[in-house]
Amino acid sequence: MVDVVKLLDAAIAAGAEILRIYETDFAVSHKSDQSPVTEADIAAEKIIVAQLQLIAPDVPIVAEEAAAAGQVPATAERFFLVDPLDGSKEFITKNGEFTVNIGLIEHGVPVLGVVYAPALGRIWWGQRQEGAHCAQVVDGALQGQRKISVREAAEAGIDVVGSRSHGASDTDAWLQRFQVANFVPAGSSLKFCLVASGEADLYPRLGRTMEWDTAAGDAILRAAGGRVQTVSGDVLCYGKRNQGHDTDFANPHFVAFGDPNLA
Repeated sequence: MVDVVKLLDAAIAAGAEILRIYETDFAVSHKSDQSPVTEADIAAEKIIVAQLQLIAPDVPIVAEEAAAAGQVPATAERFFLVDPLDGSKEFITKNGEFTVNIGLIEHGVPVLGVVYAPALGRIWWGQRQEGAHCAQVVDGALQGQRKISVREAAEAGIDVVGSRSHGASDTDAWLQRFQVANFVPAGSSLKFCLVASGEADLYPRLGRTMEWDTAAGDAILRAAGGRVQTVSGDVLCYGKRNQGHDTDFANPHFVAFGDPNLA
């Protein structure tokens, strides 16, 4: 298994560079799909990829910005998915809700994930059969490390976390099947982490995502005892290529559950 400590170090190093650029008057450009990209995306990805090539040189890396440029390696049973800066809109508007994401896939399953929110100083990680954890990051070091797990849904109503920047018009209708006590908007893969740490119960995503957006958070949530499935009830899988209906690595709509009984 890949050394999770080294993945944490890679995410923290990338986060430090992101924060350096965050404090500058950075430029924003747009990719072919009109999604925004900044120099922070490029710089963070370069740091992470270089570290992963040292940590696990034989494991292919599918990284968002390289993929956007058409640089996608062949993927086998085991590969990394990297989103160096998830929540570019949150980065641009400077609300702090952006994350660094590194996920490891084995046989279509996310088995290891790290999510770091550098502006918030919070980091989460999870590994199959090893559980999930979170900590604060202070001056590049972990403090207050603790194990996390999902919570049992309350009968009085559940707390739902949803996208701040990518609202889906049919999310409210889908949620009618539940007694919702609170709906809290949040950016990037933070939503997975809030469910994994028992701060929310449910995260529905009835909008477009790519595998690098979800792999790390999905791994953490599964390690914490949760479940991520498509709206049709299938477990979300990874390494989806040659999809006749969509591009490589595109996800279907999905729901992330804390308490598996909600599914």
